Amino acid sequence: MMSVKPESQTQESSQDQVTTTSPVDGSAQASTQTEHWQIVTTTFITVFLAEIGDKTQLSILVISAQSHQPWIVFAGAAIALVSTSLLGVLAGKWLAKTFSPSLLNTLAGLSFLILSISLLWEAIA
Repeated sequence: MMSVKPESQTQESSQDQVTTTSPVDGSAQASTQTEHWQIVTTTFITVFLAEIGDKTQLSILVISAQSHQPWIVFAGAAIALVSTSLLGVLAGKWLAKTFSPSLLNTLAGLSFLILSISLLWEAIA
């Protein structure tokens, strides 16, 4: 047999549910925003410092000087950098889903070790 609760009890229980579920804590939200800005800042500094004086920047400098269209060259370079960054982010997302962080760190370390040995070998030979 089915029992029906009086309306006052139903309203009280729904009010209890509303009061027991609190909105996101303000400090947690601020912490998340701070974390996001830290990631943005770290990414910007890393990419900015890595790109200064590299062959891409020197190529863009030459193209801009030859074309006399610096804003068009800037637009093309910006689109290219954003596109390659998107590829890196998508590859990183896939790698993070597929492999454990410790394996990724080990593989990254091994790849840098192999690269450095290869460069050292070329310099000696």
